[in-house]
Amino acid sequence: MESAADLPEFPVLLYYKYVSINVPERFAAEHRFLCTELGLKGRILIAEEGINGTVAGTRDATRRYIEVLHADPRFADMEFKISEGASDTFPKLSVKVRPEIVTLGAGIPLKADLHNHLSPEEWKERLEQDPDVVLVDVRNRYEFDAGRFEGALACEIENFRELPAYLEQLEELKDKTVLMYCTGGIRCEKASALFRSKGFEKVFQLHGGIVNYQKRFGNEHWLGECFVFDNRMTVRVEEALKPVGKCAHSDRSTSRFVNCLHDQCHKLFLLAPETQQQDPETVLCLECRNRGITIETAQYKRKK
Repeated sequence: MESAADLPEFPVLLYYKYVSINVPERFAAEHRFLCTELGLKGRILIAEEGINGTVAGTRDATRRYIEVLHADPRFADMEFKISEGASDTFPKLSVKVRPEIVTLGAGIPLKADLHNHLSPEEWKERLEQDPDVVLVDVRNRYEFDAGRFEGALACEIENFRELPAYLEQLEELKDKTVLMYCTGGIRCEKASALFRSKGFEKVFQLHGGIVNYQKRFGNEHWLGECFVFDNRMTVRVEEALKPVGKCAHSDRSTSRFVNCLHDQCHKLFLLAPETQQQDPETVLCLECRNRGITIETAQYKRKK
């Protein structure tokens, strides 16, 4: 593990582990107490199948958190992906018990795939030496908009739980070698199992996801930024950065995400500040504007 001096001032920890947790409610209560004592904020999901979390705090607090989890035999080999955050990366701490640590809702029992991982080195080699592989991004639509691997196919989904229904649109890839990726790896372990259950035989996943790959190879074969589910919205490697994010209304280059003003929609999309300044109605997504909704008719909490 990195020494405290090597950690950023406010580290953000991204981690997960598929492992049996017999009484998740009790474990969640104990974990909430630990995080509160350390002053950590973030989101942690706990289920009988394991733990999935992203937390942020001071150097000493995050280092201690890693030490405590690694001292538990269930999490002794759990990988922590570390990035730089700030004191306001997360507004609060949330520790919840869920049926799954990443919600797929496949409708059939799926055990996470652990056998078909490619290291960042193996992944890069496949991209450079095998022209027949197909890259599939199993993240949400808006994450793909912010950044992706060169030549990757997007899954046009707004939530991971939409992937099972979307899979039929990828039927033509069943005989192909599929390389799938996500942010940190957790979604791929479930998505890989789902793909194989539907007859996809040659499926491989990027170990540790985008975060792990960029730590090793930066922007090689990567375009744009990486979406993250906290107040930062995206993170990026500056060297050789190739921006791809485009404003949904003007096609201007941007990495700024906003939620549609209309609360019943709340769709996340890219909006350039210059575009919003020129036309305030662009705080509504394209779909809502096409339906005739305006700032005046949109449903949202107005400032008093």
